[in-house]
Amino acid sequence: MKKLTFALALSLLTVGAIASTDNDEALAKRIAPVGQVYIAGQQPAAAVQATGPRSGQQVYNTACIACHGTGALDAPKPGEASWKPRIAQGFDVMLKHSIDGFNNMPAMGTCATCSEDEIAAAIRFMIDGV
Repeated sequence: MKKLTFALALSLLTVGAIASTDNDEALAKRIAPVGQVYIAGQQPAAAVQATGPRSGQQVYNTACIACHGTGALDAPKPGEASWKPRIAQGFDVMLKHSIDGFNNMPAMGTCATCSEDEIAAAIRFMIDGV
């Protein structure tokens, strides 16, 4: 009886060890890094290289439209008269508020990849025709 118990325990430990190894490999795959770090002087992958400055419409369509397209949080929609009081403050003030954040406007309009020139282009696109 002791031999049978020992053999059963040994087989359970063996199966457990194999299952544990399989889980470790699956775990390693799940927690593998998503990206890579580039050392100075190396070139990033082509997919992440900048393609040049984006137009105001491109920035609006990717970053600004969520609020300014719907009027969320009192964001003025492109071409609306509600831009007039903001325009009266001057373009530099609007740009500063867009870059630094002001009231409901988050800093950089939540566009972490936008340059200040691209933010300015997006503002010009939204106030065009007002």
